[in-house]
Amino acid sequence: MNWNKLFDYHTIKKIKIVDNDELRNEIDKIYSSQNQIALAKWSLELAKHIIELTHLDTYKYPEIQEGFNINELWQEGKARMHDVRQISFKIHRLAREQSDELSKTIFRVIGHAVASGHMKEHAMVASDYAIKVINLLYNNDLEKVTEERLWQLERIKEI
Repeated sequence: MNWNKLFDYHTIKKIKIVDNDELRNEIDKIYSSQNQIALAKWSLELAKHIIELTHLDTYKYPEIQEGFNINELWQEGKARMHDVRQISFKIHRLAREQSDELSKTIFRVIGHAVASGHMKEHAMVASDYAIKVINLLYNNDLEKVTEERLWQLERIKEI
């Protein structure tokens, strides 16, 4: 029996996406060795990247900036996990209120990125939702997905 294989940790995709599984596995491997604060930093950077890519007008949604601020304060030990959870719930409520799939998915990226201060698993879910955004923007184009996964991989390596 291969004991290394038995104890090899991989996250499970919680959503259906067209993906570059090889790059996702590489990200996942780095993810599994990182602490929660590093992953919170990475996932917030990922959310900001998706906001920029999609031109989301964040000024219309003060909950987004509040979520980023609370997560960053949590990283410094200046906010409670409860505060992180509450603001992430508000952002997920915004996701449910959106009328189109792309907007819902963008808010899911943000909500999970903010929630990474509650549980580190949310960082990888935010990463997968970012790929769903790319799927929606570029009609499941694997080349665009690969570009996004490479961006994510470079950023997680820097953290």
